[in-house]
Amino acid sequence: MSKKISLLITTKNRLADLKVTLANVSGLIHHPSVECLIYDDASTDGTFDFVKANFPNLILFKNKKSLGLIHNRNVLLNHCTGDYAISLDDDAHFLSENVVENISDYFGNHPKCGVIACRIFWGKTAPTSIVSKEARQRVKGFVGCGHVWNMQAWRTIPNYPEWFVFYGEEEFASYQLFKKGWEVHYVPQLLVQH
Repeated sequence: MSKKISLLITTKNRLADLKVTLANVSGLIHHPSVECLIYDDASTDGTFDFVKANFPNLILFKNKKSLGLIHNRNVLLNHCTGDYAISLDDDAHFLSENVVENISDYFGNHPKCGVIACRIFWGKTAPTSIVSKEARQRVKGFVGCGHVWNMQAWRTIPNYPEWFVFYGEEEFASYQLFKKGWEVHYVPQLLVQH
């Protein structure tokens, strides 16, 4: 039985991208082991109303004035109830299959792993093959657009410092994980298109 997973997305004035992302992650949204949390950072393009009307089962947050990506990620990570938390950008989605099972299995088999750094394909058009010959490996960091937290690890480190605004929070978290004995693993079987 797979453990509960939270899917976390923060967005601001990118409704067109978010619509594509939500369509592409519909399998995750409707998976019985997944909760989805979306944070609207004071959008003025109708994002909040669209999500509320079309995805009533999602957990939705909204700022009246923009508080920034890092603030929103901290709130989502501190409010989700999953054993693991997928952090995706509002214009990213998985190309790989069996995401829930692969995440649960990986963390179950690697108890010192605090964060999975997903393989990321950058481009509007999906690659012709999603197969990779790369092997999983321990790495020193991860990127924000596609990673997965072991929530046990998240709870042992400080929140992302909000003064980073956009860059630097992943390096901060990686260092904090290292100090607590957690590891970051690159897992190429989990492929995100961004």
